[in-house]
Amino acid sequence: MLTPSDTGPVLITGCSSGVGYASAKLFREAGFETFATARDPSTLEDLRALGCRTLTLDVTDEAARVATVAAAEREFGAVGILVNNAGYGQYGPLEEIPLDAIRRQFETNVFGGLRLSQLLLPGMRAKRFGRIVNVSSVAGRVSVLGGGAYHASKFAVEALTDALRPEVEPFGIDVVNVLPGPVATHFEATLLKDIPDTGPDSPYAYFRMRLAQRMREFLDPKHFDVLTADDVAKVIVKAATTERPRTRYNVGMVAKLGTIGRALTPDRVVDFMTRRNVPVVKK
Repeated sequence: MLTPSDTGPVLITGCSSGVGYASAKLFREAGFETFATARDPSTLEDLRALGCRTLTLDVTDEAARVATVAAAEREFGAVGILVNNAGYGQYGPLEEIPLDAIRRQFETNVFGGLRLSQLLLPGMRAKRFGRIVNVSSVAGRVSVLGGGAYHASKFAVEALTDALRPEVEPFGIDVVNVLPGPVATHFEATLLKDIPDTGPDSPYAYFRMRLAQRMREFLDPKHFDVLTADDVAKVIVKAATTERPRTRYNVGMVAKLGTIGRALTPDRVVDFMTRRNVPVVKK
């Protein structure tokens, strides 16, 4: 395994809670100089107490991205490990999600991480080492009704990772995807809040209700196949510090079996099965 002296500092996005928080804690406990970032710096006080450097970062803000990279490199030189974790889930029927909301989904889940990678790559290239860990999702390999906007953003992360990896490998830089299954974090609360409320007369009124119910059940921490933030953080640290990482780490049973099942199942069968779980209209 790589040590802190091998890699240099770690920069992690979306550390206010959940997977980002757990990852920053594990990296710091392992001795890595760790920059934990979030839009609201008050959420990072516990990480600061553990010894993390904390920075305010909205990944959709170019000035903030540039300032964050400059601050990290000014203190310790080139960042060796970037964990692109910041993200949220925009759910709801695609017909009713405003395009501005879908643009925000991509600005956060896709463009923010890509831009940070662009800003950090020159430093990584100069030191002939770098590791970029993109926190994707099983949703980046399997798309179902109600999650089209979120799934599209994670499919994009998958595609960008697969393209970037061979482009930067000759410079000693590796790019890895971590794909968790369902995780019990604050993700659910944001997801439910962002489903558009288009009123009781919408043709999707019943669907929105059943979608919210299904997502609560899917992310219920009492289910044996729902991960904790620590489960995912351990894999992120492994992906970032193993000398020869895999290109993908599927975390949990849903992520490991779901992609296989989806590849073997015809599209119309998947459509039928998912509509049974989340009916579009009441019968």
